[in-house]
Amino acid sequence: MKYDIRKYDSFFRNPSEWPGLERDVILLSPTFPSLILLSLPIMNKTRRDTLLFLTLSILLIILSYLFFRYVYDFADGLPFSQEIVLAFVGAIITILITAVLLNKQTEVELKKEESIKYLDLKSEIYMDLLDHLKQIMLAGEANEADIITLKFLNHKLALVADPDVLIQFEQFIRTFTRLVDAPEEGGESEISEEDEDALMRELAKLTIAIRHDLIGDLDARDEIPLQRIAQQIRTNSAILEDYD
Repeated sequence: MKYDIRKYDSFFRNPSEWPGLERDVILLSPTFPSLILLSLPIMNKTRRDTLLFLTLSILLIILSYLFFRYVYDFADGLPFSQEIVLAFVGAIITILITAVLLNKQTEVELKKEESIKYLDLKSEIYMDLLDHLKQIMLAGEANEADIITLKFLNHKLALVADPDVLIQFEQFIRTFTRLVDAPEEGGESEISEEDEDALMRELAKLTIAIRHDLIGDLDARDEIPLQRIAQQIRTNSAILEDYD
């Protein structure tokens, strides 16, 4: 297969003029060392650093082999010198393997740390939302400050929430705005018992989506069906509604 290098050179200067060419460039990178260097600006930092490290490692291995092969042949007839050369070769190979493993381990640790921080942030926002809704329900009314806080929580959810959570939250706020009148300035809107039950049913659906977002992978690993969990959450909510 023949490739026009000039086309790829134009792509790296003006990527927008060549849509759909990114994958082709990445696939060709192992074959064309020049494309590896040219493709670095369009990759994310982690992938770019990994590719650059591997490229330099391969070049170092090739150059080291050529150098030590020359030294080994030059020391032909001098067993002691050849043993020293072999020791150096073994040491370099060990260092390279260790460096590759440490680089990969560092990358994995960084991704793990980012995932933990992201999960903590997401959990904190979800808990803030549930706590705020609890305060509204306990007060039995919603004032202007409650609505403003709910608006800001909506923006926080937009930053971290799973799409399914956002969709279910939309259903909740549609029910909330339909049942609870907008409070006048300085006033409050009361929440009736029937409205509270309806909001609790919507909140149960929202809770299902939040649980799936936070620990859905754990449930799947333990082979717990989502439908079973959802049904149990709705049942628990219905029991408490009847208790009132």
